[in-house]
Amino acid sequence: MDNSAYRNAYERSLTHAPDFWLDAAKKVTWSTAPERALDSGNAPLYRWFPDGVLNTSFNALDRHVLAGRGDQDALIYDSAVLHSQRRYTYAELTELVAKFAGVLKGQGVGKGDRVVIYMPMIPEAVIAMLATARLGAVHSVVFGGFAPKELAARIRDAEPAVVVTSSGGIEPSRRVEYLPAVAEALELAGVPDLRVVVKDRDGFKATAADFHGWLDWDDEMAAASPAAPVDVNSTDPLYILYTSGTTGIPKGVVRDNGGHAVALSWTMENIYDIGPGDVLWTASDVGWVVGHSYITYGPLLAGATTVLYEGKPVGTPDAGAFWRVIEDHKVNVLFTAPTALRAIRKADPGAELLADYDISSLKTLFVAGERLDTDTYHWADQALDVPVVDHWWQTETGWAICANPRGLDALPIKPGSPSVPMPGFNLSIVDGNGDAVEPGEEGNIVLRLPLPPGTLTTLWGDDARYISSYLEAFKGCYATGDSGYQDADGYVFVMGRTDDVINVAGHRLSTGSMEQVLGQHPAVAECAVIGVADPLKGQRASGYVVLKSGVHMDEGKLAQELIAMVRRDIGPVADFKNVKVVDALPKTRSGKILRKTMRQLVDGEEYVTPSTIEDPEVLERLVAVLRPTSAAD
Repeated sequence: MDNSAYRNAYERSLTHAPDFWLDAAKKVTWSTAPERALDSGNAPLYRWFPDGVLNTSFNALDRHVLAGRGDQDALIYDSAVLHSQRRYTYAELTELVAKFAGVLKGQGVGKGDRVVIYMPMIPEAVIAMLATARLGAVHSVVFGGFAPKELAARIRDAEPAVVVTSSGGIEPSRRVEYLPAVAEALELAGVPDLRVVVKDRDGFKATAADFHGWLDWDDEMAAASPAAPVDVNSTDPLYILYTSGTTGIPKGVVRDNGGHAVALSWTMENIYDIGPGDVLWTASDVGWVVGHSYITYGPLLAGATTVLYEGKPVGTPDAGAFWRVIEDHKVNVLFTAPTALRAIRKADPGAELLADYDISSLKTLFVAGERLDTDTYHWADQALDVPVVDHWWQTETGWAICANPRGLDALPIKPGSPSVPMPGFNLSIVDGNGDAVEPGEEGNIVLRLPLPPGTLTTLWGDDARYISSYLEAFKGCYATGDSGYQDADGYVFVMGRTDDVINVAGHRLSTGSMEQVLGQHPAVAECAVIGVADPLKGQRASGYVVLKSGVHMDEGKLAQELIAMVRRDIGPVADFKNVKVVDALPKTRSGKILRKTMRQLVDGEEYVTPSTIEDPEVLERLVAVLRPTSAAD
């Protein structure tokens, strides 16, 4: 096949990486332009553009105003739950960001300080992110659905100077109060007097005035003076984004300023084919990496218009919600998760609601967050009649490891594959010893170092954990934790996780964290949580518990209590609803629970009894218990 533009770019990014990325860096406005691409002096902790100086917020906002495009829409807020819309031009958004940067500055926030943002999908969330970056400070956005315990863990680790929050989030059937959760998290974190700024929303019980020392967003904005952008080094951190760790302790992925700006600018033009004035709608949440990269930063760095959607793919009000947004805002590119498409398909299998809307502005549908199954791919492809592009990446990488670069080279699409490795990602499939396998043979997906710009530089405050978590399993490589294979054309097929982090509706969640919660129940002796294949959400968490000797308890009542515990400690985002009591868990002789084998049983897959199993009879008994579970569900 003819993919010369892609092939040339990919090969140059590996053989002449400094030249490739210094050229890409010209798309960014620097206070001091970099002359060096890569600092490898502290390998494997690589740093990109070490002599560059810039401000990310300036690049996302001010420079477009200075270029004469201040009247162009920068942000469109569309709230399906409030039935309201609001547009912000680049000039308006720049002014608001500068003023909220002034608010933060007035609270003592400066270069290198951290700001935790715990907000729903409202414009103030984006404003708070960009305002933090404007001061050279470091933001850490926490998804509003997380429980106080999880928020507290992030506050303890990031040690913020300020928390920015809102009255609450609005779901189709309920309102979620945030302020009591924030207050509880501050107590749990041991910083009850930490300064909090609250954006008040109508219809919630609590306000900033109910908490001693908390500040009202609108009052502070009215009194604030705008703050100018603060220059930072390219290698200075822009944000911390926490992802589930296999130990249950969250890992703070650190993204730098310079590499991030360069990488996202490259992706907007070459992967998404988005430029100034185009409209990108990323139907995600600012609490996830997709929201960071492609709601907030990527579109604004490119001078495009970004859509911030507060609503659901179905239920606000129906399965035509996405098509309505595309029509209303003339969306050129939609980026969403397979879960959203499956939910729409379930509610409207014939895509009949599409007939009510004009979606002719749509050029491409991009999908990521979990594996795009071929059934959903074909449904979307036929319904929308635009290219449906699966691409694969992680919180840690910040942008696509594999994609189909529509702005560079529109390659043939292979259903089931996120296409090919992107420039800078030196991808290999290796066996357990780190040796390359043959095309078509499944193995561990690894990325040879150094990783390209825009990927994680370390874990917050813990270089050693970064190295041990990602860089030690395979020498000279970053271990993605995923398995898969590469075909003869170079297309990658990602088959699944190799650790205990599961993917529920695009949200990576640690089964280890859930097991810790289940193990706290007085009736539970031991437990296992596995990710079971789910046609709607990709995976769902399913728990299996062994009761303590002599304990007799109604299984239904126990399940209710365990589900409530997970909801309390992990949050509703875990979507934990399935628990089953078993007499024993299959283990290796060293005591490791055979979760992969259990998962294969439940999913109805072929499995091989591991040679290291301690008691084969336990596995045999589970066949009768676990396999019907999948059919019944």
